[in-house]
Amino acid sequence: MSSSSSSPSQVFKPGRHRVKLLSVEAALERSSSGPVPPKPMLIWTPCEEDEFPVLIFLHGFLLHNSFYSELLQHVSSHGFIVVAPQLYTYAGPDSAGEISSAARITDWLISGLAPLLPTNVLPNIAKLAVAGHSRGGKVAFALALGHGNPSLSFSAVIGVDPVDGMDKNRQTNPPILTYIPRSFDLQSAAMVIGSGLGGEKKNPFFPPCSPAAVSHREFFLECCPPACHFVARDCGHMDVLDDETKGIRGRATYCLCLNGKKGRAPMRSFVAGAIVAFMKAYLNGEMEALWRLRDDPHSDIPVQLSEISFL
Repeated sequence: MSSSSSSPSQVFKPGRHRVKLLSVEAALERSSSGPVPPKPMLIWTPCEEDEFPVLIFLHGFLLHNSFYSELLQHVSSHGFIVVAPQLYTYAGPDSAGEISSAARITDWLISGLAPLLPTNVLPNIAKLAVAGHSRGGKVAFALALGHGNPSLSFSAVIGVDPVDGMDKNRQTNPPILTYIPRSFDLQSAAMVIGSGLGGEKKNPFFPPCSPAAVSHREFFLECCPPACHFVARDCGHMDVLDDETKGIRGRATYCLCLNGKKGRAPMRSFVAGAIVAFMKAYLNGEMEALWRLRDDPHSDIPVQLSEISFL
């Protein structure tokens, strides 16, 4: 893992921490203590002795947590422990089950995470964020709003091109969007990242991957301050994933959604950096990188932004 300076623009490059990837099953074989987690998961953790904030990251509809490896390693390298559960293998139009599972994973963090980590690496669950991509973004907001009754509270919630169903009258159960501005009763700061191409169809026989009425813009409209919103103009809904996503589902990520012409790397780097800047601000109290995005958004970032809003 390469190092980077503390300059605000450096959040878009890998950080200074060496990162270790753990699968829960392998980690549990090396641990004789700690409760078994409710779902399998991947964990990216810094290796150096210290205490680190924690991010729960929730995958998109019918996707694998491993598809986000490059994104989440980047985030972890800046000093965060990232827990990415596999909420399901197959799912229908009801998301209540995955919301419940995500809440139980949040509960498990209290006593289950620390025994899995490298020696002298400590999770600071008082500094906890939740993020999700696509339908996982909806689930992240559901948790932050108290659905599933998680026992921990969140300092930050992040939606990466979040989607709440197929249309305004076809939301997945339970519906999260209310279509009432500033209606989200969040106890945390919120960031919403959108893709400029997510609302466009790639195939005339299939809907867009991020239909306008249930997409990032509506999520942001319902957030209360503090909140921010970025839209990556020329990027697609799946451009946060790894370049190589194996299996039929991995191939489908290139077939069903419109992708940016410059590949996935620019969007992936931007999303990782924006997540880092946001969590540094609202988990660590380090505001410089986030204010740099607000005040000088076109400097040293890997994508063109078509919308930038701060509340």
